[in-house]
Amino acid sequence: MSDAVTADFAEMEKKLKLYVEKGRIAGGAEIREEPMIAVSLDPTLIRPLKRTNTFSGGFVAVDCSTRTLKRANNWGVYLMRVSHASVRERDVDWGYKEHICTVVGDAYSRSNFLKDVRIELESQAASELLGKEDSLLYHDHRDSRSNYLLLDGGGYFGGERKFRVALYEKCEKVGINLLAISKNSPSLHDEKGRDLLAATSVISPHDVWVYHPVRKAEKDKSLYGDITITKLCKESRHVFRCDVMEYLTDRDVSEILSPLTCISEDPRCIGYPIALWLAHEFSRPSDSMLISYHDQIEETLRGAGLLETLRREELSCSFADEIHGIKHTFDWEWWDGQF
Repeated sequence: MSDAVTADFAEMEKKLKLYVEKGRIAGGAEIREEPMIAVSLDPTLIRPLKRTNTFSGGFVAVDCSTRTLKRANNWGVYLMRVSHASVRERDVDWGYKEHICTVVGDAYSRSNFLKDVRIELESQAASELLGKEDSLLYHDHRDSRSNYLLLDGGGYFGGERKFRVALYEKCEKVGINLLAISKNSPSLHDEKGRDLLAATSVISPHDVWVYHPVRKAEKDKSLYGDITITKLCKESRHVFRCDVMEYLTDRDVSEILSPLTCISEDPRCIGYPIALWLAHEFSRPSDSMLISYHDQIEETLRGAGLLETLRREELSCSFADEIHGIKHTFDWEWWDGQF
C-alpha cells in the first residue's frame, strides 16, 4: 500500500468516525452543471480531415475511474484510479496512481464531489507528466507541436469541476497540442433541441471530418478551447466533441486534428483515439484489487470500532443490490464521469 493510500485510509477513519458520532451535516455548496449549448447547424463549417497512416509525434492521455467500495445513504468510500497512456507509433508506456476517497453526504452531493476529485486527479497527472523532461511529451524538443496531450472531457479550466488553469498555461508555454475529447456530450444541442453530434453526423458529406466552431473559446466563462465536433475513423459511426485550445486556433484546426486519425482506427477503440482508450482501460482496477481494498477498509473500520454501525447503514440501502444478486457494490455501481 502506498503512502498516499495509507493516508487516505486514515482520512476515511476520521471522516466516518465523525459521521457516526455527530451525523451528517446538511447543506453544502451546489455545483453548477455545464451550461446547455444550442446552435443552428451550418453545413459550410464541416471540413474533411486528411487521413494519416503514420505520425512521428506522440500522444499522451490521462483518465480517471471511480469505483464504489462501500456506500450507504449518507456516505461512500471510493477507489479513484488515475492513469496515463503514452503512444508513439507502436510504442506504448503507461502508469497509474490510486487514492481512496471517502465522502459524507447524499448521493447527489457525493457525485459532485467525486467529479471534482476526478478532474483534479487528472489535472495533477497531466501536470506531473509535463514536469518530467524524460516523458514522451518532451521526446522532440525541436518541434513540441508534434506532441499531443489528450484530456477526457470538455475544455473547461479554473474552478469547480474544471481542469487547472496552470495546466493550460504550461501546455501553451511549451507549445504542446492540448485537446479535450469527451466520451459523451449531453450539453450540445441543435436548434430543435436534438443531439448535436448526431445531427451533424447526418449532414456531413465526408468520411472523416471536423465541424468548427460549434462555439469559440470564452475564457471569461471558463471555456478555454473552441468546441468542435469530429469523426476520426471512416469505419466507425461514432463522433466526438473535441475542444481545441485557444492558443492553437491560429492554425488550421483540420491540420491539428488530422494526426488523430492514425490512432483512431484500432478496432478496439471504435473511432476514439487509442491513447485515451488505453488510459481508460488502464484506469480499470481488477476485481481482485477491488476485493483487497474492500477487505482492508473493513479491517480498518473494525479496528476503529465503526464497522458494525456502518454495516447496518449499508444494509439499509443495499436491498436492491441483494435481490439483483449483487455481492459487492463495485459489481453494480461504476462512476466514470457520466452521472
